Amino acid sequence: MTNTTGFTLKELSDLSESPLLTLLDHICEGSIIVDDRARILFISDKYRKVLGIDRKLAAKGMPVEELIPNSMMRQVVNNGQPILLDLLRARETWMVVTRIPIRDQADKVIGGIGFVFYKDMDYLKAFVDKYGRLRGLPTTAEQQLASMRDTKYTFADYIGQSEPVERLLQRARRAAELDTTVLLLGETGTGKEVLAHAIHHASVRTDRPFVGINMAAVPDNLMEAEFFGVAPGAYTGADKKGRKGKLQLADKGTLFLDEVGDLPHSLQSKLLRVLQEQEFEPLGSNDVIRVDVRIIAATSRDLKAMVETGDFRADLYYRLNVLPIEVPPLRDRVDDIELLADAMIRKIAHGLGVSRKWLDADALAYLKAHDWPGNVRELQNMLERTFIFSQSSTLSAEEFHSPSMDRPTETAAPAIEPLQSIVAKAESDGIRKALELTDNNRSQAARALGISRANLYEKMARYGL
Repeated sequence: MTNTTGFTLKELSDLSESPLLTLLDHICEGSIIVDDRARILFISDKYRKVLGIDRKLAAKGMPVEELIPNSMMRQVVNNGQPILLDLLRARETWMVVTRIPIRDQADKVIGGIGFVFYKDMDYLKAFVDKYGRLRGLPTTAEQQLASMRDTKYTFADYIGQSEPVERLLQRARRAAELDTTVLLLGETGTGKEVLAHAIHHASVRTDRPFVGINMAAVPDNLMEAEFFGVAPGAYTGADKKGRKGKLQLADKGTLFLDEVGDLPHSLQSKLLRVLQEQEFEPLGSNDVIRVDVRIIAATSRDLKAMVETGDFRADLYYRLNVLPIEVPPLRDRVDDIELLADAMIRKIAHGLGVSRKWLDADALAYLKAHDWPGNVRELQNMLERTFIFSQSSTLSAEEFHSPSMDRPTETAAPAIEPLQSIVAKAESDGIRKALELTDNNRSQAARALGISRANLYEKMARYGL
């Protein structure tokens, strides 16, 4: 039964007291009723307990998303279509739920009802195991591959409690529940890769491989082989056994396309086909390989502007832009700097095997006042550099002003700066200037500097650019 029909508005309001709902609520882990505008009419005490909501909170009349941010009840009452079996994540727990529209005698949707069947997915283990056997469980080799390509980060690793971060994580967690393409947009160093790992880790594909590829780090002439793999003997010198590409390695899992704005134009149409058809042909082969891959893409470039200039295919842009997530720069979340700095200092101290250090009030104020063009990565580099040079257990603002700790006084003889430092400063200034002149186009900047994109990205990471 996919609909409840024949109700009046009064009967809908009184439905929470009906014997049938009482019975269902006793069997299930919780229930909720909303009106045709997705406002809560009733939520059971059991559901409140599952969600961690105070029983005294007057929930009636609230939009359902205020209590359950990931709720799909609004979709059910808007389109009148039931969602008979779904997974809902709340308080780090996956729940098995069902949602059904409620109709009046004229067959008009006047509300919806939802039930939590299980608040622990372990109840579904037997069902999932059976489905896995029908579909084909991963082999031991596939399980080993997945473990080798496991995620490094979870949502707990994206540190911050500011309002922009709360909004970001709420949207990212929703993206983890929806097995669809995600596009992470934000400046370099904002933590897009951490979010990509976290989304995969919180998704239903968490036990499958997470495979990443940085478009800027692979030469254009090797990109196709890297993506699609190479058939045996495809060209002179090719491996006789062939080689799997990143797409095939990511089968059943997630493929992370970092800096997708740097994808060569010649490969954009081929990637589009993969997104649309979930199939591809290895280099030098006529065999079509089907894959089940979830795409998470990230870029620090303005893809929409690139579409207008013809540097990026419009159809690929719209196919990637299914669920865009804006990652805020550090200057928009300065309230998180103290938390970030504390976590980074503890990690630096642990990595060096020394006692941790602390920020004094002036140092913290200095960090909060900085513009952070390199975002979190720049903060990490600055803290690590200052931590190493500081002789004190407390880091002061002056030490951040003078990270070398060797600036001569007016009466001291001029210090001779090491050649390595001079070269590093020249490289950093040259890269910054090239990026400014090319409007942050890394490919053009690399060509202008006479280096590869991979070399450019390595130097940018080294200098916190």
